Amino acid sequence: MEQSATTAHTSNFATAHENGRSSLCIGVVGLGNMGAAFARNLVSNGYRTIVFDRNKSKRDACSGAQPVDAIRDLSPCDLIFTSLPNDEVILALCEGENGLLAAMKRGAIHISTSTISPTAARRLSLLHEQRGQGYVASPVLGNPDLAAAAKVFFMVGGPVTQVDQVIPVLDKLGQHVFAMGDDPGHANLMKLAANVMIATTLQSMGETLALLRKGGIDAELGFEVLTNSLFDSKVHKTYGGKILKEHYRPAGMVVPLALKDMRLALTEAEHTATPMPFTSIVRDRMVAMMARGWEELDWSALGLLASQDARLPSAQELSDVVILHDQCA
Repeated sequence: MEQSATTAHTSNFATAHENGRSSLCIGVVGLGNMGAAFARNLVSNGYRTIVFDRNKSKRDACSGAQPVDAIRDLSPCDLIFTSLPNDEVILALCEGENGLLAAMKRGAIHISTSTISPTAARRLSLLHEQRGQGYVASPVLGNPDLAAAAKVFFMVGGPVTQVDQVIPVLDKLGQHVFAMGDDPGHANLMKLAANVMIATTLQSMGETLALLRKGGIDAELGFEVLTNSLFDSKVHKTYGGKILKEHYRPAGMVVPLALKDMRLALTEAEHTATPMPFTSIVRDRMVAMMARGWEELDWSALGLLASQDARLPSAQELSDVVILHDQCA
């Protein structure tokens, strides 16, 4: 009985891991904060790593990796990671005669770490299957600092045989891999749900700290009470700390990408008849941030918007982006 290309390729992956990590060839497409961190960690773990980004300086900055000028040059890769901003970009990269689908060899696996819609993830899975290739959705929970430290969390969705092949590599790039089943769309839906939880927490933290400041309570004292009692999660402490210190630059995730994630989550909510009123409010708050020209700020700047609405003073280093109170009068 003839095996599929991906199933037959499983033994090759197993042999590669038994013989040493360097026998696997791994590509990385998209060298933003997250993709560049993955590429550096792959190199440091001994993998032959080939990198591509439209920005030549980003390609050349990945020390130890092999930069290439075109997608077609990724053809030797057994695994290819993509870290791209949205549905449109990843579909454009993959499709067409010069796209990733055409470049990948049979049996190779595309690992998408991008936060995209479940619909796009399912489409990519089908397109790869038609070419005898694999596709594993593997969106990430964690910021660039955690990615650099190999402390992110992966949520993976795809055929179990393909997931099993990529987990040994993901284990080198993060602290835990959550298996979401064979539907790649479920991995991306889980990621969107997690980002909704973060965004709504940021909104509530921003409002709460603004209330404490306006009420005369020192913000650092209030933050200490909150995060050392009932609200001691990583999100409250890490992102809440950004709001407390007004450290919105450099951004871990810029506002336009966060807004995109809220939009995707609300699209899924509409499709499943799931009311999400708080998420709708946060989406509108992000639109307000865009209207103020805050595209380059971290999404935790929801806290800055809350403090501005309360007519509270902001840090001097934000003087180029905040609206002064006398301009609002």
